[in-house]
Amino acid sequence: MKRSFALAAAVVAAFALSTQTADAGGRRHVDKRIKAVAIGAGIASTAAYFALNDWKWKWQNGRHFTQLGAYTVTTMGCAAISPMVATVVVNRPLTMREGHVLVGSCVVPIVGGWLVNEAYNNNPHWEAGAAPVRKAHRKTMAKK
Repeated sequence: MKRSFALAAAVVAAFALSTQTADAGGRRHVDKRIKAVAIGAGIASTAAYFALNDWKWKWQNGRHFTQLGAYTVTTMGCAAISPMVATVVVNRPLTMREGHVLVGSCVVPIVGGWLVNEAYNNNPHWEAGAAPVRKAHRKTMAKK
């Protein structure tokens, strides 16, 4: 009896977890090329962080920076360079969302950009120009 109940519960859970949610197209996704730049910049800044510590996993009081100083320097370098590289890659100016996703990916390497993108999805009024403000129409009087 316990096995059949467990099997039934597993089947119900499998069906429940395999369904997809409805997507009406309301969410905006970031260009794949920008995601690739974010990943590349994250890898480069991680490599620079370890290079400052002579490629050692445990921080050995590097010659130039403390551990926090090395993290700060590599994060700021990533945040400064990744939007420049992304602009060259997509060959157009970046939107505020794309720039913030890149900087978020530098601050919190794996999930930072995703968190920033979801924050923009939940707050569409953050994007300048997403919904232009309509001006009231005024009638003009013709000159006589």
